[in-house]
Amino acid sequence: MSNYGQPNQQVFADTLLEIGNRNRDVMVVTSDSRGSGKLIAFGEQLPDQTVEVGIAEQNLVGLSAGLAAAGKKVFAVSPACFMTIRSLEQIKNDIAYSDRLVRVIGISAGVSYGMLGSTHHSLHDYAALRCINNIDIVAPADNFETRAALNAVIDYPRPIYMRFGKKPMRHLHDPQKTQFEIGKAIKIRDGDDLTFIAIGEPTSRALEAAELLDAEGLSCRVVSMHTLRPFDTDTLLDAARNTRAIITVEEHSVYGGLGECCAGILMQRGIHVPLKIVGIPDEYTVTGSQYDIFDHYGISGEGLASTARELLGVNV
Repeated sequence: MSNYGQPNQQVFADTLLEIGNRNRDVMVVTSDSRGSGKLIAFGEQLPDQTVEVGIAEQNLVGLSAGLAAAGKKVFAVSPACFMTIRSLEQIKNDIAYSDRLVRVIGISAGVSYGMLGSTHHSLHDYAALRCINNIDIVAPADNFETRAALNAVIDYPRPIYMRFGKKPMRHLHDPQKTQFEIGKAIKIRDGDDLTFIAIGEPTSRALEAAELLDAEGLSCRVVSMHTLRPFDTDTLLDAARNTRAIITVEEHSVYGGLGECCAGILMQRGIHVPLKIVGIPDEYTVTGSQYDIFDHYGISGEGLASTARELLGVNV
C-alpha cells in the first residue's frame, strides 16, 4: 500500500457516487462547486439527484433543509469558508434549530486554498458551529476515515458538518483492523511521554513528529480526534492521566476549536497537565500553499517535535 492516497475531497466524491447509486434518496446540492467538490461525475451520472443553485450559499442551505424535510438524504456542498460564514444563520435556524438531517459539507477547508489568502480560509468553522446546538462536527484525517465517515452519516440521526481538503493524504490506518465510529477517537500510536491529539488533515503531521521523537527515545501517543462533536472525553482524560503532556493540533484558529475544547474539559475536571494548542494564531495568515502555511506555523513534523521537546523540558 502506498504511503499516500488521494485527496479526501476525491474520496468523498467517489464514495458519495457509490452511495447515490445505491440510494436514490441521496441528493447533492451545490453552490457553483461541482468542479471543486469533484462532483462532476455525480452530476453526470445522477442528474435527477443533483441541484445546482449557483453562487448562493444561503439558498443552498434553505433548499437543502426543505429537501431533508421531504425525506431526502441531502449533502449540501460548498467551500467551507463560504458555507460557514455566508449561510451561518441558515445553518443555525433552517438545519440545527429545525432539526433537518442535512449533511453540511465544507470543501477546500482550512487553508486548502493556500495562496488565495485569508478570504478563502476557513479557520473559524469549528468555533462558529460549536456554539450552535444540534449540529455535529467531523473532520476526517485520511482516506479511510473519509470513506467510513461518509457511510456512517447516511442514516445518522442528527445534522452534521464535515470538512475536507485538497491535498493527497497519508494513509494512517489499516482498514482491515481499524474501527471508525462518529464520536470515538482512534489511537494511531501509543506512548506514555506525550500525547498529540489532532483533528483532520494535520493528524499526519502529528504522526511524523511522534516518529521523529521516537528516534530520540521519547514515546508519543497520537490520537485522531476526528469528531469534535460529540467529543470523546474519555480518550482525552486517558491521555491526561497516562502521559506527561498534551499537544493539540488543528487546521483552525487557536481560538474556539479542538485545543480550547480540550483545555476547557481538563480545567473543569481539575486535571492539570502541560498543554499546548497548535493551530493558526490570531492573525491573517501568511501567503503560500497549504504546506507552506503549515510549516510557517509549526504544523509540521519537525515543528511539532520541537514544541514537544519544549513542553517536556527536553534538550536534544
